[in-house]
Amino acid sequence: MFYGLNKFIKNFLPKRLFYRGLLIVATPIIVIQITISLVFFDSLWIKTNKGMTRALVSEIKTFIDAYDNDETNKDFVIILFKEHLQFNIKYYEESELISTGNNEERWFSPIDRTLRRELKSKHLEYWFDTTKYKQLIDLKIKYKKGYFQFFIPKERVSSSSARIFALWITLPAFLMITIAIIFLKNQTRPIIKLAQASEKFGKGEDVEEFRPSGALEIRKAGYEFEKMRKRIIRHLNQRSEMLSGISHDLRTPLTRIKLQLALIKDKGISEKLSENVDEMEKMLNEYLQFASSTSKEKTETFELSELISSMVEKYDNDNISLEIKEKIYFDGRENL
Repeated sequence: MFYGLNKFIKNFLPKRLFYRGLLIVATPIIVIQITISLVFFDSLWIKTNKGMTRALVSEIKTFIDAYDNDETNKDFVIILFKEHLQFNIKYYEESELISTGNNEERWFSPIDRTLRRELKSKHLEYWFDTTKYKQLIDLKIKYKKGYFQFFIPKERVSSSSARIFALWITLPAFLMITIAIIFLKNQTRPIIKLAQASEKFGKGEDVEEFRPSGALEIRKAGYEFEKMRKRIIRHLNQRSEMLSGISHDLRTPLTRIKLQLALIKDKGISEKLSENVDEMEKMLNEYLQFASSTSKEKTETFELSELISSMVEKYDNDNISLEIKEKIYFDGRENL
């Protein structure tokens, strides 16, 4: 069960070392940023918004109570709240509280939720719109046979520190991830060079110049690869020299055999033995050619279909048919 789950998770993980390292570095940063943002949003921003909204609704309730007092100068109260609390207030007599414009309840908006909750707690009949104006809240409160219309600045119920906090928590995160990408590039580059050198050497190509670099462990792996490469090259050279020596040594007895075959009077036996001797000599020449050219040839991409077509044309035989739909490319040694 756990093995299947582990295999399922691995299918979604990146395969390259650089992206795995970036995931290891970036994931904790992103998780911490999200956690801090949620804690800030819940403990500071929402509570601050709730306190500001509660104070605003209390001020509205105070205005209504002051306006309801018969001894109070109505116009003076409106002017007083406008100058000191930035309330733009209008009273519509003999008018029903009819909602105009967008009256959808935006439950996803913290401002709307908090304002709605606080107005209900004061037992006020209300209607408001926070989207009609960019900087104002349009709020209507039922009063006797009419209603008050309040135009209130949004800054009275929301804190601007949330945007500043989001900015300062996002920019350092991007900066840290950018620095991590630069460092990871420098750390993975020596591993990529080591892999490329190993791939070239595995194909039999010459590794021109390989300098181990990077961290201590990667540098040690590079030094060990270089030692292994030199040992294998030395072994291959010794094998090639041995094959060359054997091939040269066998040429002398083959030459003697050819001279003895020339002296045999039975031409049938002489021809059969000569064919075997020629085949042996051909094999020796191939050994010599292999020993001298195996370290010089490089793996290259060539068109295999063109090679096959040229061979078919060379033999010029009607019994040989060739049907190749597409061009075939192959990585290898073209001469071989």
